[in-house]
Amino acid sequence: MVDYQQLANAIRNEVDNLILQSDTACVKSPPTARPSSWQSTSFSHLVKYKSSCTYFARFRVGGKLIRRSLKTQSLSVAKLRLTDLEGAERRANESSAALKSGRLLMGDVLNLFNSRSAENAHIKPSTRKYHEEVIKALLKTWPGLEGIDVRQITAQGCIAWAAKVAGRYSPVRHNAMVGVLRQLLNLAVDAGAIYQNPAAKVQKARIRATTLALPSREQFTRFLATIRGAGGRDSRNCADLVSFLAFGGFRKGEAANVTWADCNLQTRTITVRGDEKTGTKNWGTRAVPMTTSMVDLLERLQAERGRGSKEGPVMQVRECQKAMDRAARLVGMERITHHDLRHFFATNCIESGVDIPTVSRWLGHKDGGALAMKVYGHLRDQHSSEMARKVSFS
Repeated sequence: MVDYQQLANAIRNEVDNLILQSDTACVKSPPTARPSSWQSTSFSHLVKYKSSCTYFARFRVGGKLIRRSLKTQSLSVAKLRLTDLEGAERRANESSAALKSGRLLMGDVLNLFNSRSAENAHIKPSTRKYHEEVIKALLKTWPGLEGIDVRQITAQGCIAWAAKVAGRYSPVRHNAMVGVLRQLLNLAVDAGAIYQNPAAKVQKARIRATTLALPSREQFTRFLATIRGAGGRDSRNCADLVSFLAFGGFRKGEAANVTWADCNLQTRTITVRGDEKTGTKNWGTRAVPMTTSMVDLLERLQAERGRGSKEGPVMQVRECQKAMDRAARLVGMERITHHDLRHFFATNCIESGVDIPTVSRWLGHKDGGALAMKVYGHLRDQHSSEMARKVSFS
């Protein structure tokens, strides 16, 4: 006989189990916490991005969150850059607050200019340093400029300042100060503090082309021998640097950073690498072919020093102007600078028959030879005249 009560209880238990299983299946497990990409540090406003180990600044200024790469994996460097960045952002914020209040001082504009310059990754450190020097000269020649409201600066005041400065500085530095003053006042125009730039009509100084006073080849030989035989601790190294600059046409900063790994005596080329460290003007990498004199110089240096490290610098000194000045006096020739040796290289190349566009590429110019043509064009004309005199139809 079937026990209906027992059967009903069994069915009820089975249904309860099915419902319990269904409920359990519908319960979602808690989501796994996503690991953070950032790692905090023991210093305020400084964090590290884990994947690249690069340090970032993270702070608020005026209610705005600033998070910016400090472009370094070194903690000590990151702390210094963080301090500079915080200072620049807070000064820019103060300048913005001053503008909203209806009063904008030139000091506020300077802070804004420096802040934007620091943020611009396309501006090289050497350019920022040059701007600092120009601004320092500007403030020296216009006393109290930082405390002047931009609305009080007139076109006549700018012209009067430029006239006063004209004879005190070289045309190049004078024009640089005028250019920076225009940039500062353009920021005030963009900010809406003034309607038009009062320095827009200030005329720049005329730059006259200078005649190159370079030594003859005979003078250069005696000049080099005088430096080498001076008897100083670095006399031989100074002579080697003069030779390296004259035989390769490098800038002083480029020559100081050329390593033995950059010198290939098999292909007879020297690679000049463009970055912040090498000091190249345009951040461009170029290959300069070795002249016969350069090959002789490098082979002699290798024989004297041995192989050494490939990463070691070829030159043992970075500059030698005092040694050059002394030698020029003893030889009886015009004083020349490190950069004049670059001109000496280009002059000898052109007089030897190398075309100006090729020399321009060796020098690292990016204008296709326009600057070289302006500086050395007369050499081509002289060379053409000498070649024409050799032509005869009789």
